[in-house]
Amino acid sequence: MADQGPGGSRLPLALPPASSQGSSAGGGSSSAGGSNNRPPPRNLQGLLQMAITAGSEEPDPPPEPMSEERRQWLQEAMSAAFRGQREEVEQMKSCLRVLSQPMPSSAGEAELASDQQEREGALELLADLCENMDNAADFCQLSGMHLLVGRYLEAAAAGLRWRAAQLIGTCSQNVAAIQEQVLGLGALRKLLRLLDRDSCDSVRVKALFAISCLVREQEAGLLQFLRLDGFSVLMRAMQQQVQKLKVKSAFLLQNLLVGHPEHKGTLCSMGMVQQLVALVRTEHSPFHEHVLGALCSLVTDFPQGVRECREPELGLEELLRHRCQLLQQREEYQEELEFCEKLLQTCFSSPTDDSMDR
Repeated sequence: MADQGPGGSRLPLALPPASSQGSSAGGGSSSAGGSNNRPPPRNLQGLLQMAITAGSEEPDPPPEPMSEERRQWLQEAMSAAFRGQREEVEQMKSCLRVLSQPMPSSAGEAELASDQQEREGALELLADLCENMDNAADFCQLSGMHLLVGRYLEAAAAGLRWRAAQLIGTCSQNVAAIQEQVLGLGALRKLLRLLDRDSCDSVRVKALFAISCLVREQEAGLLQFLRLDGFSVLMRAMQQQVQKLKVKSAFLLQNLLVGHPEHKGTLCSMGMVQQLVALVRTEHSPFHEHVLGALCSLVTDFPQGVRECREPELGLEELLRHRCQLLQQREEYQEELEFCEKLLQTCFSSPTDDSMDR
């Protein structure tokens, strides 16, 4: 044990002097990792740093061979995964057998109700399974999409129609190959008809979900949507009394305007500015946030939209200023307030139309 000295700051270890020839010649080889030129540590912190550095220079230990027990566990886990996938495919085939059966025509009321319940259960199970993209692809390879579009979107029972629309959307979202197949089957026309005319609110909401999955980030789907006058269908959906339908329609419109500004002219020629302003004038609700968001998207970097917003007969400036006063200090409406302020800034701060076009 070495003397600690009067201050007690020396380490309790005797370290060989770095300048010793014997240490340099005989100990240099043992510190060949580059540490032979470092000065010896003089305190505890230095010693800890040396230990860390030395530890990091040690080579990684060779990997241990896999034990038989672990190898067996891994094989069983992989087998279970493949078996699970096969079982899910068999479940889908079983569901499709149920759905492929002819609709009963001359059965009693109880038998008809039982048959419908079985078909609805099959569609619900398929919707759960097809949350998995691999299952969705297998479902399409099994011709399931042909069955949905050809028969179930137009089924007599609303419970079958909305479940079919939901399944189409579930399979299609973010999968280009499935979207193309669905579009090729003519599903978009049928879904727009359901959204526009179906008497069941659930059917209309699920049809809108499927439409959204087919046109967002999908150029071919959007072109079909335009040819089928989809924007007019969206506008009519926003004018309904179903809150969920109104909100989702306005949100889709806003998304399409942001992603595809080249269609703003088409929308202006349809009178979209005037119709959106009319919606903002209805009794205030959270739905207005999405309507104002769509209007903001329509006028951003688009002088024609700004000019239409400035039309005196719309009275939009007064409406926006009144709405700003209404929403002040109401935290739950801050996004709507921001849209109002942006519209005021964009449409009513520039002195003339000419300055806007320049």
